[in-house]
Amino acid sequence: MLSHKQVWNAIDTIAERYGYSASGLAKKSGLDPTSFNPSKRNGPDGRPRWPTMESVSRLLQASGATVDEFAELLTGKKGQPPKMKQIPLMGFARAGKGGFFDDSGFPAGNGWDEIDVPGVTDQNAYALEITGDSMMPIYREGDTIIVSPAATIRKGDRVVVRTADGQVMAKIMQRQTSKTLELASFNPNHATKVMDMKDVDWIARIMWASQ
Repeated sequence: MLSHKQVWNAIDTIAERYGYSASGLAKKSGLDPTSFNPSKRNGPDGRPRWPTMESVSRLLQASGATVDEFAELLTGKKGQPPKMKQIPLMGFARAGKGGFFDDSGFPAGNGWDEIDVPGVTDQNAYALEITGDSMMPIYREGDTIIVSPAATIRKGDRVVVRTADGQVMAKIMQRQTSKTLELASFNPNHATKVMDMKDVDWIARIMWASQ
């Protein structure tokens, strides 16, 4: 039987694993930003409040986590680590060079290493290892981001973008039209970047990060 603590611990772990705070994940899921806050986990009378199945479904869709991954967190069984999957790996700076991606942003060619990661079911996923400090404070040197070129991208998603001239950057999707792409920096002191779509080679969603 599941306990109230197990359920909320699983939600907290999903949030942390995919780079969100509890309120950030709730907002990303289309819920009230306070829905997952610790203060909302018990009622005024002290009775435990449980997340609805709809809320859980929304948070899984928003974060990119799988049902199996969430279920493994719920059980909390020791000695049974999540299933590992081997996916292509490359250094972030090197990804801007030619020959490593096809026209749609899927891994191609030689030169890729491989890495074992837990909970990944996307057959097209790949990993990029962060170098330098240009993506602080969200990603630090040595962090690994898991990228899905096939995933649907929505406003507020973290994405990797490759430009036609070979520049690769990680940003936050703000707005996309048939002609322009607006990208926010992880550093709020930096202005939003507006690009012509003709100058964009491909764009892919960051599913989660190993930090």
